Amino acid sequence: MNKLKIYLPSVLIPLLSGVVVGLITAGSNDYERLNQPALAPPGIIFPIAWTILYVLMGLGYGLLKDNNKADNGVTAVYYVQLIVNLLWPVAFFVFKWRLFAFIWILLLDVLVIIMAYKFFKRIPLAGYMQIPYILWVLFASYLNIAVYYLN
Repeated sequence: MNKLKIYLPSVLIPLLSGVVVGLITAGSNDYERLNQPALAPPGIIFPIAWTILYVLMGLGYGLLKDNNKADNGVTAVYYVQLIVNLLWPVAFFVFKWRLFAFIWILLLDVLVIIMAYKFFKRIPLAGYMQIPYILWVLFASYLNIAVYYLN
């Protein structure tokens, strides 16, 4: 199979999904107006970080697909974590359900770790590529609960 047919959708699906969610939440994003915890980055960091993370996520999944290592279990956890990922900003920004969003992001933490482990078991590089994603969602979990308490 042509590598472009594997990697292009693998990268574009999370990227474009993130753009759609960004457009949905743009009018509701009150991040800059919230009381911020220590270590809170400026808002401009988030789209940059998520772009990098979505590319790494897509490349890791593409690597598995390219090597016929993306079975139904890997594919399921990949897409479930992506859906959970995409719904978090809706809960946090649109509905302002800060505590629910924290519980939701804990689910995302677990799913991302499972995904990275499954990727790693099949192709270690694909798993290593998810380490920034794991670190970012753990950091986002800290930000989420801190924002909940501070606001």
